[in-house]
Amino acid sequence: AIRKRLNLSQDRFAARFGLSAATVRDWEQKRRRPDRIALNLLKVIDHAPETVERALASPQRETAS
Repeated sequence: AIRKRLNLSQDRFAARFGLSAATVRDWEQKRRRPDRIALNLLKVIDHAPETVERALASPQRETAS
């Protein structure tokens, strides 16, 4: 439903949000269920897709531990 609301193909949705197209297909065809982490990501995508896209596109900063 999220992908359809965003008017994206499975391939474009997967690429935009760092998922594999096969995983998106499996979820939609009920062959697999998203795990807890994926469900959380999908919730954030549902509420703020542009923010997720920007966060995934921005270069990661190294942090010292």
